[in-house]
Parts: sequence; structure tokens; C-alpha cells
Amino acid sequence: MRHQFLFAAASAVAVTGSALAAEPLPPPPPPPVFTWTGVYIGAQIGGVWGTGQFSNFTGFAPFTRTFLNTSLGGTPSGVIGGGHVGYQVQFNQWILGIEGSVDGTSLTKTVTAGFPNFLGGSTLTAESYTHIQGSIRGKLGFAWDRLMIYGTGGVAFGNFDADFQLAVFSRRFVTPFSASDDVSSTRVGWTAGGGAQYAVTPNWWVFVEYRISEFGTLRSGAFPNLPTGVFFNGSRRFQENQVQSGFSYISTCCLRRRRSQAAGRKSRFTTSRVGQRVRLTPSAFGDRSPQSGC
Repeated sequence: MRHQFLFAAASAVAVTGSALAAEPLPPPPPPPVFTWTGVYIGAQIGGVWGTGQFSNFTGFAPFTRTFLNTSLGGTPSGVIGGGHVGYQVQFNQWILGIEGSVDGTSLTKTVTAGFPNFLGGSTLTAESYTHIQGSIRGKLGFAWDRLMIYGTGGVAFGNFDADFQLAVFSRRFVTPFSASDDVSSTRVGWTAGGGAQYAVTPNWWVFVEYRISEFGTLRSGAFPNLPTGVFFNGSRRFQENQVQSGFSYISTCCLRRRRSQAAGRKSRFTTSRVGQRVRLTPSAFGDRSPQSGC
């Protein structure tokens, strides 16, 4: 009797051990899913130059009954750089987002011209410059895994200054004098362009971008302190191109965690049969870890 009991117990242990040994291992954790979705922040730097930018001047001198209507060329250029922040969402291979940027710039240009027939001989100097500008833009992209090309466009704004100075040195008609007008204005316009970005890691990407921006025309009133009957004013158009490269950091950890949890819940339990009983074993990868916060 005693031997029969020991034999039965040993058989039960052997059967249980064989069932446990045959129990399948829990599935491995799902691989990280790369995505362009998330909030990002970064910095950029590059070059900026004017296109189609000119100064236009009109004037009248009653002494010689001379009308002046002329334009001065000049392509301002400089360095531009700053920071940006944005948010984008990925739908299959399409990316839709919004981005805001602020840049400081050294964009400036000074031009000088002489008019021998205006007031018996005069010299005009025009200077234009801007130090701060920014934009709020929409973004539409198409991605091949970690490479994305995109178009962007929206509202641009900036503070622009234009300084005009007219100097007359001849004594033929008037006493030599110098008159100037300084105009400063915050301009709102449009900007559009495109670029490409490549994710070197799941959270960091580098990019290059080109944009053209149009801010309209800044006009001065009639110059002050001119001789009686003399009229003169000027205007300056502000249109620019910029090419910038930079980097961005995107926060996607919470999104990846939610996807991993959703995949883990599908296989939260593993099953095994011992005799006629079904065992439900919590998967090591199905439960959220207390330390899995972003």
C-alpha cells in the first residue's frame, strides 16, 4: 500500500513537470515602432538674401521744374538663425503638422546714387535692415520610414527698418542741406517652401529647408526739412529667400508606450493544460511596469 502511494505521487509530479516544461514561453516584447508623430523642438541656422528688392523714389524740385522717379537695386544678404517648435501627426506615410519659428538675422543693405539734375546735384543713400522675424506655418509631408520630404507655408512677420537720406551740395539753387527719413514697421506677409528631414535616431532628426517670404512695401512720407516747394519720398520692398539647416528633438515615448501596451494586452495571458485544468499565466510583457513612464 505504501509503495503504491509513493508510486502514484511520483507519477503525478512527473506528469506535472512535463506539462510545465512544455508550457510555451511568453511572446517577446513588440519591437519599437518608429513614428513622426509628436511634439518637437529644435534650432536652425543658414543664409538669407533679398530677391526683387528695390527702393523707389519720387521727387519734385520747383527751381528747375525737375521731376524725379527712379528705382535703386540692391540685394541685401546676411545670416539667419533661431529656434522652432511644432507638432505633427502621421497617417500611414502622410504627415500633417504645424510649426512656429523665430529667427534673428543680420539681413542688411545700403545703396547710394547721385542725381546731377535734381536740385543742381544731389546724393541719395538708402539703407534697409531687419533683426527679428518669424512665422507660423502648416506642414504636409510624405515619409519613407525615416526620410521625409515636405512642403510648408503660412504667415510670416518681422520688424523692418528703412533709412533714407538726401544730401544737396550745390549752391546753384538752394543752400546745401541734408534731409532724412527713418521708417520702422512690423510687417505681416506670407512664406512658402519645402525641405527634407532624416531621423538619425527615433527622437532626433536633421533637416534642410528653403523658403521664400514676401512682406510687402515699406513707404516713407514726404521728407521733412526740405526747402519750400521741394517734395521727396521713398519706399522699399521687402522680399527674401532663406536656406537653413538644423536639428529637432521629438518626444514620442508616450505614444510608443501606448502602442506597446496595446500589443501587450493582446497576449497578456499564456495558457497551458495540466491534466484537465487550464492555467492562465500573466505574461511578463503584458503588464505595465511601474517604471515605464515617459
